[in-house]
Amino acid sequence: MNYGFVRVAAATPEIRVADPQFNRQQIQKKIEECAAKQAQIIVLPELCLSGFTCQDLFLQRTLLEGCKEQLGILADQTGQHNALIFVGLPWKKGDKLYNVAAVLHRGRVLALIPKRNIPNYGEFYEARHFTAGEKEVEKVLAFGQEIPFGSGIVFQDNQREELVIGCEICEDLWVADPPSTALACAGAKIIVNLSASNETILKDSYRKSLVRSTSARLTAAYVYACAGEGESTQDLVFAGHNIIAENGTILAEGVRFEDTAVYADIDLERLDHERRRMNTWCSQEGMTKVGFELKEAGDKESLRLEREVARFPFVPENKEERQQRCEDILSIQSYGLKKRYSHTGCQYAVIGISGGLDSTLALLVTVRAFDLLGLPRANIRSVTMPCFGTTDRTYENACKLAVTLGTTLEEVDIREAVLQHFKDIRQEEGNHNVTYENSQARERTQVLMDIANRENGLVIGTGDMSELALGWATYNGDHMSMYGVNAGVPKTLVRHLVSYYADTCGEEVLRKVLLDVLDTPVSPELLPPVEGAISQKTEDLVGPYELHDFFLYYMLRWGFSPKKIYVLAVSAFEKEHDKGVILKWLKTFYRRFFSQHFKRSCLPDGPKVGSVALSPRGDLRMPSDAAAGLWLEQLEGLD
Repeated sequence: MNYGFVRVAAATPEIRVADPQFNRQQIQKKIEECAAKQAQIIVLPELCLSGFTCQDLFLQRTLLEGCKEQLGILADQTGQHNALIFVGLPWKKGDKLYNVAAVLHRGRVLALIPKRNIPNYGEFYEARHFTAGEKEVEKVLAFGQEIPFGSGIVFQDNQREELVIGCEICEDLWVADPPSTALACAGAKIIVNLSASNETILKDSYRKSLVRSTSARLTAAYVYACAGEGESTQDLVFAGHNIIAENGTILAEGVRFEDTAVYADIDLERLDHERRRMNTWCSQEGMTKVGFELKEAGDKESLRLEREVARFPFVPENKEERQQRCEDILSIQSYGLKKRYSHTGCQYAVIGISGGLDSTLALLVTVRAFDLLGLPRANIRSVTMPCFGTTDRTYENACKLAVTLGTTLEEVDIREAVLQHFKDIRQEEGNHNVTYENSQARERTQVLMDIANRENGLVIGTGDMSELALGWATYNGDHMSMYGVNAGVPKTLVRHLVSYYADTCGEEVLRKVLLDVLDTPVSPELLPPVEGAISQKTEDLVGPYELHDFFLYYMLRWGFSPKKIYVLAVSAFEKEHDKGVILKWLKTFYRRFFSQHFKRSCLPDGPKVGSVALSPRGDLRMPSDAAAGLWLEQLEGLD
């Protein structure tokens, strides 16, 4: 387990019905295969030592004793592996027969987990042979040792308190009150399921949905291993549908009708953080804890994750999901602004438009809100304020956008006002320092505020969440507004929102303007252009927003350490950025995030749209003078 990850496998071996020796050999091969992939939790199907479809052969002592003998051999022969292994078989205890999962570790059988819910409907007749297991744990004598027997068991790593595993079997997942609920409340962050679920039309979709939703409800990982080839096809067919999910996300899924193993790296720190964050999470005692110990798997620095790390965690990769996300966010933004107007009774909006992405999105949202209110778009004052750094391209796009959307365009050239201000404060015009830049931003804000006073309107903020995270805003300049509609939207998502609007607006002129805005480099345009082109590119100064949004998401949403975020970023961006570049901007991110919080402490109102937000009145309660040293220290020595 590296950086909180533990590798799991769900594997389906080829079997023969009622041939425990052959099955043990095939199971052993699968375990060897999984161990070679450094899987530390290996889950095999229900009753795989005997075969699920033995029917009345389960009543034969010969079969039961054969399975028990082969389990002992399997425990011995897999004892060298650094893994916790779950294998299904029939087990006689007293006068009853149970469908159990045997848990193997270091050559020993750690426990036997009986199936709690025995189906006896449709194609299933399990109650003919098996007795339902009980939660209460007792001891059975086998292989020269006393073995815990019962479903009320969780397995906890002796060295890592967050690595806790619970087990249920097939039908246990499908019932109204599954054992996994109590197991998760007792601390289990990984639930394994040994299953023999046959295939019928559409059953695979329901099975996948059930695994996904269970992992989400339990804030856990769910490892589902299903029976496949070799089971009797007298009346049923099994397809080896193996699934691994984590907190509502499918991490790995096998191809049905191919007996394979699927792998995934479960992020225990992520699950631990989410349960700790949710003060409604259940917690209860009453489970028997069985200890085990896994060694660290592999070299931390050479870790190759068996899970996809999305480069854009705020942006869905699936096009349909992305479009729905964009529509939802635009609705949240516009309805938030609509409420503000309904409450204040204002009839006018004032917005500074630059021809850039953020002001474009803010204007589109304002237009939507005014349409919802039934207010004329002409009541929106789109103010362009050219100054020293304004280029023809951004100026023309700003004007086209305002006119095409039917808003009222106002132009206020602030050059002379800023030059007069320079004289007042003894700032040399040729000194392009921070005063030179911020004087323009504050002059623009003053113009907007005063026009709003003139019209009895509201100034609509344009700054986005990524800029707020970095403090990339002029304090009491573009930092200030009367309602910040973009405050909850990261820069990587702003681009998709504008693109979505361009694709769905149905107006060709507007579409062309929006596409050109999307093609324009991100810039505050506060320094004079060079040969008519933008000279000041934000991402050259503070770093790529795709990296900063990635850092922000994993820091705030999941509470990951700087080292872990670095490892994930290297994995996600290995084709786009080398390690040195990632490390450089990660250090910049932490320095700016901590030092600039005073700007977020007095943030104007604005709507939260996702799971990460920076409002000091909502998600982020952070002191403005917190030290960043502990976080930056972790990054020293990395390369």
